[in-house]
Amino acid sequence: MVNAAKVLQDLRASAERKPDVVVRLGKPLVENGSIMKLDADAWLVYEQVAIAALDVGDDDLAQKCIDALEAKFPGSARVHRLNGMQFEAEGKLAEAGMIYKAILQEDETNVLAAKRQVMVLRAMGLPSEAIGALVKYLDINYTDFEGWLQLADLYLEELMYSQAAFCMEEVIMLQPQNHIFHLKYAEILYSQENISLALKQFCRVVELCKDHVRGLYGIKLCTSRLLKATPSRDPAATSQEDLNAIDLLATERLLAVYGSGNAASSAKAASTKWIESA
Repeated sequence: MVNAAKVLQDLRASAERKPDVVVRLGKPLVENGSIMKLDADAWLVYEQVAIAALDVGDDDLAQKCIDALEAKFPGSARVHRLNGMQFEAEGKLAEAGMIYKAILQEDETNVLAAKRQVMVLRAMGLPSEAIGALVKYLDINYTDFEGWLQLADLYLEELMYSQAAFCMEEVIMLQPQNHIFHLKYAEILYSQENISLALKQFCRVVELCKDHVRGLYGIKLCTSRLLKATPSRDPAATSQEDLNAIDLLATERLLAVYGSGNAASSAKAASTKWIESA
């Protein structure tokens, strides 16, 4: 029992989601009653096992854990959230949404309930409502970059590129060294026809992650568009000479990547043909 309790404690501390392991270790503790020997940790383990049981579809185990928590903590928002997750597992999304809504009416800062509410609204095919709920959540928890990422995805699903770009700007302010976020922002900008700024972001991707193929392809796409366009009179715009230099460098790096032996021969041939013609 000691080893099982220690593993469960470590999983809680690391926030790892390993429901199969949690159920395998926690189920015997719940069923033989030895969980109560864990003193105060017993209730944390009940909650941990309940969530894991819902993940793996062990409804009886989840119900047993939730019943124990309800008896110990009647009216608890954390237990109500588990009730909502139980409804989600049963496919009763509307009922789950009502529970999360009630929790948030009592405490609008309840992060876990707010996140569950957004997921339920998305699953119900209500993007506008999900956006509204997520915007309200981010008004309170504005440093949650994952929330901004999710909001960007929701806006992209609705083809609202300007709003999605704003969300990615917030993400980059919070996570400036993550090249994947710069890449997503660059691709949104390209979709908006903001080619000059997209080029800068694709360059930032390659700066943060050397020879990032998608970033290099993005540079090629942008330089190709800008070189074919009428030269800008804006003194702050990238000069034709610099665009040619950037395009050449991206070409050289892509050819080097595809000539390294890591790509299949057919992919090399097709890619090289496009790179040299772009």
